[in-house]
Amino acid sequence: MPRLHCAGCWALVALGVFSGCADNALVLKGQVQSLQQQQVALSRQNQEMQDRAAALDRDNQEVNAMLAQSKQRSQVLEDQLVALRDQLGTVTSQLTQTRQEKQSTESKVQALTASMQRRGGGTITPNNSLLGTMPVIGVPDVQVRRDGDVIRVELPGGKLFDSASARLKPGAAQLITSVALELLRLYPDQIIGVEGHTDSDQVLGGQYRNNHELSVARAVVVQDVLVNQARVTPAQLFVVGHGPNHPVVSNATAAGKERNRRVELVIYPEKVGR
Repeated sequence: MPRLHCAGCWALVALGVFSGCADNALVLKGQVQSLQQQQVALSRQNQEMQDRAAALDRDNQEVNAMLAQSKQRSQVLEDQLVALRDQLGTVTSQLTQTRQEKQSTESKVQALTASMQRRGGGTITPNNSLLGTMPVIGVPDVQVRRDGDVIRVELPGGKLFDSASARLKPGAAQLITSVALELLRLYPDQIIGVEGHTDSDQVLGGQYRNNHELSVARAVVVQDVLVNQARVTPAQLFVVGHGPNHPVVSNATAAGKERNRRVELVIYPEKVGR
């Protein structure tokens, strides 16, 4: 095999080697740039994924908050529905009781009429002249109002009784007697209902289990004063206890509750003949 001894030959060999290395460097540089571009693209994609994940997390939080609010509203509506059902039950019960009280009152009037007829006493006759007169009661806090064909005289419960009690306060009998004398002057023969009323608060303590028992007891005490001190004829009177069923104003305020705690003397157009 021939040997190359000339310097030109060695130069050509070296140039070929150098050229090959340069080509390899360019290839590596291109690969590095390509990898760098891929890294930038991956970094961008990663950032986009993180942004989407953050957005989804915010959406999830908003959905959870809306779900919680929806549950709260649903619970409020359910509570309101329960309250309305309870109120409906109470109103229905009160209506039933009012009807029963009306029937009881009518029965008492009928029994009173039959009793007087059996005793040969007077008869109950209508007296439409009641509609043309209204008593003027000069007693503080005593209110008078017309209710259909009857006249109602309100005796304030706060002036008559202590809370949850049917024991008369000092001066209460005098108040009842003063009102009764004026009523007897104007309506000497009328049927008079003695109606006890309370506010909506439950009875706490004392000897009465509920407002109806308390209202009946107070009405009976007032009737006793009318008969024994004001000398009202017993045949003119009947007693009813309505409890909280017939407020004249709302019980939502203290002043309203005070007004509703009362005993009413109800003057009917019928009268008892003597």
